[in-house]
Amino acid sequence: MIATARAAIGALFVAWLCALPAAAEDDPCGQFSWEVRQERALFAQPAATLVSGLDAAEAPLLEPGRLYRLSLHPQPQVHFAAAPGRQKFAAGAHAGMVKLTLEQAGMYRVSLDQPAWIDVLSGSMPLASQDFQARSGCHAPHKIVEFALPAHTALVLQFSAAAQDALAITLTRAPQGGAQP
Repeated sequence: MIATARAAIGALFVAWLCALPAAAEDDPCGQFSWEVRQERALFAQPAATLVSGLDAAEAPLLEPGRLYRLSLHPQPQVHFAAAPGRQKFAAGAHAGMVKLTLEQAGMYRVSLDQPAWIDVLSGSMPLASQDFQARSGCHAPHKIVEFALPAHTALVLQFSAAAQDALAITLTRAPQGGAQP
């Protein structure tokens, strides 16, 4: 009887292990090739509410390692510090800005729950993104963009071309060793 129970438990365990890859393939959020546990954990938490700025002067401060629900404005009302890197946007697009100053320089990720364009500015100079990934059907997060960011420098994050009037956003330090899992 014990042997039969062990065999049944063993069979269930093997079936569970075989189902794991299929479950990961079915989960669009499991399709990132980067290690995204940190971002996924933040997107599972309640978000702090924040209203984006219409310009850089009134942009609120964003803190790394927190999830925010950022209210956006109709894009024509936003006065960008520099022209967005993406010039085409649909009618009804939304936009906004936040500020950021980091204690440590390094590779950071800006993660969003939906498609939108992200520009990071130092003064009026855009910083080039290093890499990005997005996963259709996933909103926890949908898009992750990596930037090499300086310490002790006032930065402005501009969001544009968003279809909705709010987005979930978090800023995290990228894992050491780069973007690979």
